Amino acid sequence: MSTISTMSGSSAPAPGRSAANGPPQVRSLREQPGHPRSLRDRARGALLGLAVGDALGAPAENMKPSRIRERWGRIEGFVMDEPAGTDDTEYAIFSGLLLAEHGSALTVAHVEAAWHLWIADRDEGPFRGAGFSERGTLENLRRGLAAPISAQHRHAWSDGLAMRAAPFGVYATGRPVEAARLVAVDGTVSHDGEGIYGGQAVAAGVAAAMVSDSPDAVVQAALSVIPEDSWTARSLHRAVSAARRAVPGPDGSPLPVERAVRSAVVIGGYPWTDLAPEAVGLAFGAFIAARGDFRTSVLTAVNMGRDADTTAAVAGSLAGALGGASGIPADWAEAIGPVRGSCLPAMEGRHILDIADGLVPRTGGETAAETGAAHAAANDNRRAAS
Repeated sequence: MSTISTMSGSSAPAPGRSAANGPPQVRSLREQPGHPRSLRDRARGALLGLAVGDALGAPAENMKPSRIRERWGRIEGFVMDEPAGTDDTEYAIFSGLLLAEHGSALTVAHVEAAWHLWIADRDEGPFRGAGFSERGTLENLRRGLAAPISAQHRHAWSDGLAMRAAPFGVYATGRPVEAARLVAVDGTVSHDGEGIYGGQAVAAGVAAAMVSDSPDAVVQAALSVIPEDSWTARSLHRAVSAARRAVPGPDGSPLPVERAVRSAVVIGGYPWTDLAPEAVGLAFGAFIAARGDFRTSVLTAVNMGRDADTTAAVAGSLAGALGGASGIPADWAEAIGPVRGSCLPAMEGRHILDIADGLVPRTGGETAAETGAAHAAANDNRRAAS
């Protein structure tokens, strides 16, 4: 029985199986010989792209597009003097460190222990800077509840797993089903149902993007690991279809495209902007509208508003994995430094690129987990010596 079936109590298919129990459309992908982008460049692109999208979208979080236009006209770059990632980047580092330590042997017990060690059991005052799903999870853990009961709160369907899913796609490069399995293990502590499906779609999409040149193959991989009748799958289908049909305005304005994608998935008047099906749909819609181009993907996501930091982070991770770090504008990449620990103080001083380098598949017999563990230990030693 899949993790999803156990958690949700439904008869949802296991990751990678369709509702008809047929084979997934994309099981495993391999990098083609002579491909111009190395796996290291793609790994760095995926996670740096997440951090860049997060920082670009943070000022527009929870805003309507009309409000964004009123304030900035159109966001075309960083609108803060000192751009920084939010909980999206810090939680991605959190999950990346877990993967670096445990690899494919990751268990729910490992994840729960890390939540306690790095977050719940620390005496750091009120929990800062994260979404409702994380707050609900921490409240449950601090009350002594264990997974999967720790995920039984009002926001188990949030995009809090999707925002930290990219490291699983990097680790499971070319293996969307394995990426989906691992992210569900991570999500068991904090999410349920559609919240898990959103994380699986993103992880599988990144795993495919790491070895593909086709944005359509990325979407195919994402859809292959979630139930066909899920809200997340329907939202993803609608957003991608709208993105493929939409055309820019006569003057080349991207506004008609953004409106088409947004209207395909956003529930008008609904106050919560962190719905996993909505955020994942918007992110994949932006990615397809841009045909995988990094700059266009993240700016499309940002200017659609709603949970803009997360949608741009997800779109950035997909486009970054597809095009590599070399496809991210240099000035955007250079603006990303070590995280500040504004949400997770235990992550302060860590850089998203260190996580990427620790997770990228290696040759010569060294596993990604072994590489990542050594890298994390080296970082800890440097911090202790400073």
